[in-house]
This record gives sequence, structure tokens and C-alpha cells, in this order.
Amino acid sequence: MRRPSRPLVLAALVLVILAAVGFWLSQRRVAPPNHIANAVPVRVVTVAQQDVPRYLSAIGAVLSLHSVEVRPQVEGVLNQVLVKEGQWVKAGDLLASLDDRAISANLDQARASLGQTQAQLQVANVNLKRYQLLSSDDGVSKQTLDQQQALVNQLQATLKGNQAAIDNAAVQLSYTQIRSPVTGRVGIRNVDPGNLVRSSDTQSLFSVTQIDPIAVEFALPQQQLPVLQGLLKSATPAEVEAYMDANGERSLLGTGQLMLIDNQVSANTGTVRVKAQFDNKDGRLWPGQLVTVRLRTAVDEDALVVPPPVVQRSLDGHFVYRLEGDKVSAVPVKVLYQDSALNIVAGVKAGDRLVLDGQSRLKPGATVEVAPDAPAQAEMADRGSQP
Repeated sequence: MRRPSRPLVLAALVLVILAAVGFWLSQRRVAPPNHIANAVPVRVVTVAQQDVPRYLSAIGAVLSLHSVEVRPQVEGVLNQVLVKEGQWVKAGDLLASLDDRAISANLDQARASLGQTQAQLQVANVNLKRYQLLSSDDGVSKQTLDQQQALVNQLQATLKGNQAAIDNAAVQLSYTQIRSPVTGRVGIRNVDPGNLVRSSDTQSLFSVTQIDPIAVEFALPQQQLPVLQGLLKSATPAEVEAYMDANGERSLLGTGQLMLIDNQVSANTGTVRVKAQFDNKDGRLWPGQLVTVRLRTAVDEDALVVPPPVVQRSLDGHFVYRLEGDKVSAVPVKVLYQDSALNIVAGVKAGDRLVLDGQSRLKPGATVEVAPDAPAQAEMADRGSQP
């Protein structure tokens, strides 16, 4: 059998070696570096600097500043109701009238009694003057003069009583004309014309409720009392916003001003009642309505703000992960203010890039890979201005 020549063997060995080297190089190019394979995907956000208003939030109830249950002050038949349910009325407008015939008769009788007493007093005064002239010459006794003087005094007192009876009857007669004591809206009528009504009736004729302006009452923890007192002393009234939550959305109903703080703290709840006043020309706030209230307490100028998920908590306090190249470091921060949309922090600088999502897999010095779908800083700033 013929053996292969040495050149052929050498060529074959060279080919095998080249193939092995080529396979090794290809495998080396395919295998990714360890530091890239271990990179943690994260989303980051930039620390923004902006003016941030601070708020206190609570659930409040809308209250009328002046609501009146219209009731009769004298007994009588309700002749007519001159307003409709839901009608807007002004203070002094005539709302209803009662049968006034009996009271008018009493007034006429009182006036007649007054006239009778005035005539009697006139005669008594003439006699008194005559007796005084005669007494100087001892024409009448001292006793007769004194009796005449007493009669004059008696008739003068009776005259005052007659006048008081007239005034009382006039007041009673005025009660038969029921007028609105306040500018507002008429409620649902409870009594129809033709019914006998009395001042002792438990049910009112209807109510008149002031709608504009209107108030919102809410309660805040007693720890906020110094802040509230400072707001009342401020030259600029504190702004209060009222919102309605419906179908998962929040709509602004009105903006008002802090009006007063109650004169005591509730011992049962540890809260203090607060009232704010709102202009309500469009009637969006309605008595008895429940609303979400936000009271502006201050404005932090040029504050450093981040979304709430950026701030992490440890046994030593709050911290954030700051991006430094492709690695992160844990930076302690102090949370100065927080709400559902943003946190105001101290310990970082404006423009720092902080980890927004993916912190659970991080530790100081870890290598990260920034995801391209990080939220824009403008969006975070917009969320910070929303309730």
C-alpha cells in the first residue's frame, strides 16, 4: 500500500489547525462580555427644578352661608304661594300670604279704643285745668284736685296701652305677608294653599337657601393648626380648591378662600373644623354636596422634584439610585414634601439622572442598561401640577 507523502500530511495538519483557530475566534466573537450580560435594565428620570405649591387635602361638605326654613308666625289659612319651587328670590320678595281678616279687625278695634281714650283724656285735662284755677281760691278741695290728676294719669297710661295694642296688631298683620329674609333659591313646597297653618307646625312651608356665595366645611388634623393660623394672618388669602370625583375623573368645581378656623379642636377626633368661602355664580357647588378640598399652604420655589417611585426607603432612611456612567450609586436624600404626583427632595442636583424603575435588582456599583422608553421630564412636571 502506498503511504501519503509528507507534504500532504503537513498540509492536512495546517488545515486542521486553521479550522480550530477559526472556530475559537468565532466563538469568542459571539460570546458577549460578562459585564454586558449582567447589566440590569432600568428606566431613569432627570431631577427637575420648579416651583411646587404645597397642599393639604380633605373631604369637605358644601354648606349654605344662609339657609332659612320659612314658617308662619301667626295662625291663619294659607291664601296663596307667590313663588315656584326652584325659583330664585331676593331678600324682601313676597313669598306667600295668609288670611288677614281677623287680625285686621283686631287692629281696627285697637284704633277705636285709642280714639275713645284720647277723647276721655281731653275732657279730663280740661277739668284738671279748671280745678287747678278753682283750688287757688279754695273753690274745690285738695282731694278733688288730686282725684282729677289721678284720672288724667290713668287715661294717659290707658292711651299708651291702646297704642301698644295697635302696634302689636300691626305686627301680627305684617306676619300675614311672608317675605324672603335672604337672597337665594326656593326649595320644595311642603304645604299647599288652603291649609290652616300655625307657628307651632313642625313642617315648614318651604326653605330659601343662599347659593352664591357658598361655603365648604372640612376637618384637618390638629397638628396643622399652626399652619392654618399663619394662613389666616397672612395678607394674601389662602387659596382653597374644591373638586368632584366622578367616573374615575376629578373636575374642579371652584376656587375659594380660607375663611375661618373653628374655636376648638374636637377631643374625639383630634381635628379642627375649617371653613372656606367660594363664589358660586354658576351654581356648581350645591349645599350638602361632598367634595375633595385642597388648601394651598405654601409654594416651594426652585424645588428639586422627582416622581415618587424614585425615592427608596432603607433602615437608614430615604435614598435614590443615581446613574454615573453605566453604573449606579446609592445617594441618601431627605424628603421635604410628598404627594401622589411628586416628591421634593434634598441631596441631589438638578439634572441628575435617577433610576425610576428596576431598583429591586440594584445595589451600589451595579451595572445598568437604560431602557429607551423612559418618561419625559415634562410629563412628570405636568403630573406634579395636577391634583
